[in-house]
Amino acid sequence: MAIRRVTVFGGSGFLGRYVVERLADLDITVQVAVRDPEGAKHLRMLGQVGQVTPFACDVTDAAAAARALDGAEAAVNLVGILAERGRQTFKALHADAPAAIAIASASAGLESLVHVSAIGAAPNAASKYARSKAVGEVALRGAYPNSVIIRPSIIFGPEDGFFNLFAGLARVSPVLPLFGGGATLFQPVYVADVADAIVAGLTEPACRGKTYELGGPGVYSFAQLMTVMLGEIRRRRLLVPIPFFVGDIQATIAGILPTPPVTRDQMRSLRSDNVVGVDAATLADLGISPTAMEAILPTYLCRYRRGGRLGRTSLVE
Repeated sequence: MAIRRVTVFGGSGFLGRYVVERLADLDITVQVAVRDPEGAKHLRMLGQVGQVTPFACDVTDAAAAARALDGAEAAVNLVGILAERGRQTFKALHADAPAAIAIASASAGLESLVHVSAIGAAPNAASKYARSKAVGEVALRGAYPNSVIIRPSIIFGPEDGFFNLFAGLARVSPVLPLFGGGATLFQPVYVADVADAIVAGLTEPACRGKTYELGGPGVYSFAQLMTVMLGEIRRRRLLVPIPFFVGDIQATIAGILPTPPVTRDQMRSLRSDNVVGVDAATLADLGISPTAMEAILPTYLCRYRRGGRLGRTSLVE
């Protein structure tokens, strides 16, 4: 059966807009279940008139999740947070929500369900974030065994919260911290490749019940990523190694802020590498050739150069 209507939970974020656009390009009607539909109105422009519809949904409410699937043949769960705030907890969004969505999907007889988790999700992980992701995966597969789980490394692209964050910091600060000496390894993956993987998981029957770990073609230490970023924005900054225990203290102090730049739980995550497992199914298994980071970063980090996009690229500040 061809998929004609898909519900995307949490589709208003960075990755969501790419997934919604990919689905719209396939002439699929997209129902976008979000916390703030007003903040998701920009998604309507990604399709034809009436093709993309954002609406309010509390994903922690099983009945609301079931209503969100009305008329859909497939679903994507993109709901996730990096730090807890108020009612937005790891348990609620990473564990309870996937369970509710999976139960509702099974009850509705959906053809396919794709869930975005994270590399490093494990019951014994050091961070609460990664442990909650593991709980969500177990609950998901328990209710909907044929669900497809996508575990990306750091996702990069024009609206990302990683390179943009540090490039913005480098614009105002003479130093950048390297927690743990900057030795933690990452395998950045392009947002468009992740969106293509999600669409493949929805539409290809061979993907059902499988878990895919997504990474780009290169593995970099945190220090190397900062060096690449600084090269792209043409700025010299001092990279200062900071022991993890000092980072823990800084994160504790920053925790009093409404939106802390780093949390204690994120410091725990930084103690583990974030790369694709040796035996994991990958983008290649989905027929997707990963995009090199170096091919994309210049297209959006140039705005952080002195003079912005129109500045002289030969200058190094």
